[in-house]
Amino acid sequence: MRKLTLTMTSVGACAVLAASAIPALAAASAPATTAPGRDSAHAYTTTKGLEEPLVLAHRGASGYRPEHTVAAYELAVAQGADYIEPDLVSTKDGVLVDRHEPEISGTSDVASHPEFASRKTTKVLDGVPTTGWFTEDFTLAELKTLRAKERLPQLRQENTIYDGRYDIPTFEELLKLRESLSKKYHRTVGIIPEIKHSTYQHANGVDPERELLRLVTAYGLNKKNAPLWVQSFELTNLLTLRHTLGYKANSVFLATNGGAPYDLASTGDRRTYADLLAPASLKALSSSINGIGPDKGLVIRRNADGTLGQPTSLVADAHAAGLKVTPYTFRAENSFLPVDYRIGTNPADYGRIIDEVVAFLKTGVDGVFCDQPDICIVARDQFRGR
Repeated sequence: MRKLTLTMTSVGACAVLAASAIPALAAASAPATTAPGRDSAHAYTTTKGLEEPLVLAHRGASGYRPEHTVAAYELAVAQGADYIEPDLVSTKDGVLVDRHEPEISGTSDVASHPEFASRKTTKVLDGVPTTGWFTEDFTLAELKTLRAKERLPQLRQENTIYDGRYDIPTFEELLKLRESLSKKYHRTVGIIPEIKHSTYQHANGVDPERELLRLVTAYGLNKKNAPLWVQSFELTNLLTLRHTLGYKANSVFLATNGGAPYDLASTGDRRTYADLLAPASLKALSSSINGIGPDKGLVIRRNADGTLGQPTSLVADAHAAGLKVTPYTFRAENSFLPVDYRIGTNPADYGRIIDEVVAFLKTGVDGVFCDQPDICIVARDQFRGR
């Protein structure tokens, strides 16, 4: 079948908050009751018109274009995605840019630039030695000389025809793009940025949370009913945003299927993602966050033979705590699907992705992260009986 990523004082303070139940200081955002309008010079800064379950474009329409490029985001919105997702890391001069990781050899042509050959190095990223080129070693002007490339060429060969065509966007450019796409399609387009490796970024002398807050405030999005969710696999930075920096929009605590947040582990806190997703923990966290973004295997586990198993209680537990649930990542290729949802044996061919997404929507999730947003739109329509 063809194919149709503070200050250190504040960090320390919030680590204490992370270790205890926190007073209810921020309720989950409710949908706006007024029509999308303008906040200062910026349009479409409320969630009016957005319907759940949401289709969240994972790094843009990354199943069709190199991820984290303007082209991927434009295509995602054209296909009907409700939100676009940039991953945020910092440059040497403190600018937030959109890359899956600080290390960029897999998503850019940096290795083909002889002028940057000497910057290849090995760093410890969340405890793991990692070799390559890192955004914090480049100014924005230098990064803008690079071009994006497909991260999974062995599975998405068609995407490679776009290699070298698009630059690395800044977060501010994407905030402007969100506005322009909302105006173009006459509907609210949301944005759901993920702050990557916050502890690592702070150790390199940058403060992604403070810069993010500055930008979303400037673009009229730092308010409860804004079409904005900030995500992180770490907890400390989400608490700092909420309780120290004055962030008012939504936040999502991301969780892997196993392991623990690096910010907690690096300080000796022994809590794992499983501990943090337990019902009592979710209830305590609900005073500071608005949702969770679990690996989809935490919502419906796979059986030992790789087939799709039965739903867990996670969605019900989160909803009981007043939290939204937006699992990741839904991808059409056989390589990413349960064994019983694959068609044929080629890992790059498409399988029964629509059926998989519908199975997850039936659990009551509030949104799905998709590499192919158009397919998830079809699944949502089927789920709704359209």
